[in-house]
Amino acid sequence: MDAGVQLVFSSYGWKGITDGEVYEQELKLARLADELGFDVIWAVEHHFFDYSFCPDNTELLAYLAGVTANADLGTAAVIMPWNEPLRVAEKIALLDHLAQGRLRFGMGRGLSRREYAAFPKIEMGESRDRFDEGAAMVVRALETGFIEGEGPHYPQPRIEIRPRPERSFSDRLYAVASSDDSIESAARLGASMVMFADRPWENRMPGIERYREHFRDFHGRAAPPPMTADFMFCHHDADYAAEAGKQYLATYLASVLDHYEVMGDHFADIKGYDAYASAAKVLQKIGEGGMLEGFLKATATGTPDQILRSLSDRRELMGTFELASSFRYGGIPYDEAEASMRLFAKEVLPVLQSWD
Repeated sequence: MDAGVQLVFSSYGWKGITDGEVYEQELKLARLADELGFDVIWAVEHHFFDYSFCPDNTELLAYLAGVTANADLGTAAVIMPWNEPLRVAEKIALLDHLAQGRLRFGMGRGLSRREYAAFPKIEMGESRDRFDEGAAMVVRALETGFIEGEGPHYPQPRIEIRPRPERSFSDRLYAVASSDDSIESAARLGASMVMFADRPWENRMPGIERYREHFRDFHGRAAPPPMTADFMFCHHDADYAAEAGKQYLATYLASVLDHYEVMGDHFADIKGYDAYASAAKVLQKIGEGGMLEGFLKATATGTPDQILRSLSDRRELMGTFELASSFRYGGIPYDEAEASMRLFAKEVLPVLQSWD
């Protein structure tokens, strides 16, 4: 089983922390992950707010390509509507050379109204069309070495990408997929489906099955394993793990509610976000307490044995999957985040990597 670390770059929940300290801590964890044997280091793209701020994950990963030697490096994700396809194709091709083939390319379309508001030329209601048009252009460019497009958002004369892509990305593509249209889009691109651990996994299974059906329809073969993005807290003391893990997850959830406004009514007025409008009505009924309960059921926190049981149950439910774990979130003191990662790497990671 493939198990990686996801870097979030958040300051929400840490009192008085500077942006420089956020980066110092996250990059220290990234270098540690490479030493401890994690399979991949993922970096997000987010802008402007305490929730998360990594405005260019390709630049960040170019640095990590030079200071790591073992782990793959992944974008989780490049938010396609905020980036010109031509520049994305060039950056990914260059980064794959710097990483010597260790790169995995993940894409998303963005959910935060606050982030979209700072890109005045990009309407959030255009995100679905922009993603589908731009992502297809980039995927073709990385396979053929040339980018071109005749769509309404990204008319692009045919031009060669330099440095030329030298390795296929056909088995290194990922796309965030929660709503039905994103699930279909990920399958059409031939990308692995990426989901966040934000609800009980039984509730995710209909979407996973739809993704697998779409993938086989589009490509005539079985879909690759999905990837789940977790928020992990690993500790030898079960009681402390339960208490502290709940506290840190609750703080992280508060940042999600603040940043994404997932209980808001605004999704109903934005084209392409119908699924989130429906979800918002459900979330309004269950409230923050209900959301936290679902969060805790989905995430794998606790002692190493508890985490392994949780992940084994998930595997039994959905089959083989990839794991991307965040160890620094919700105000976790750095020493605790590092200790959690080290314990996970010592007692959980070898077992996961032994699974088919």
